[in-house]
Amino acid sequence: MAESTQAPGEKAGATPDTFRAQIAQLATQIAGRPLDASLDAWLNEHHGAGSATFEALVDSCRAGLRDGWLCDREGGGIRYGRIFKPADDLAGFSVDVVDMQDIAGPHHTHPQGEIDLIMPIWCVYGPGTAHQPTVSQGRALALYLLPQGQIQFTR
Repeated sequence: MAESTQAPGEKAGATPDTFRAQIAQLATQIAGRPLDASLDAWLNEHHGAGSATFEALVDSCRAGLRDGWLCDREGGGIRYGRIFKPADDLAGFSVDVVDMQDIAGPHHTHPQGEIDLIMPIWCVYGPGTAHQPTVSQGRALALYLLPQGQIQFTR
């Protein structure tokens, strides 16, 4: 019998296609909604830690990291990658995943907003907001949904 490389509690079978289907199902529920505090609260209530959506997304992200189809780039100590460009089945969102440990990421602006699943919480940033994602004393895995893939990095 072959040994499993799967972490305890991690589910097998996640692929880019299953991950896309998970995001598409969520995207249809948030399509057209304003990116604001109301959406933030709704995501955490209906798709937050412990929900089936949350668990499936976390499992897929962990499998993607393990199998190399997520965060396939590295720069400045941050592993990252855009897995999906904006598309109709994703309600116009692009999908990025970032793996950070004890580091400040690049400052950037969200022209149309940003929806993050910083495992285990959802955070919604409205259009025109900006921030510098920072992780201190630990590691963070984050999934980013960007309307039309728009992001502007500060020079």
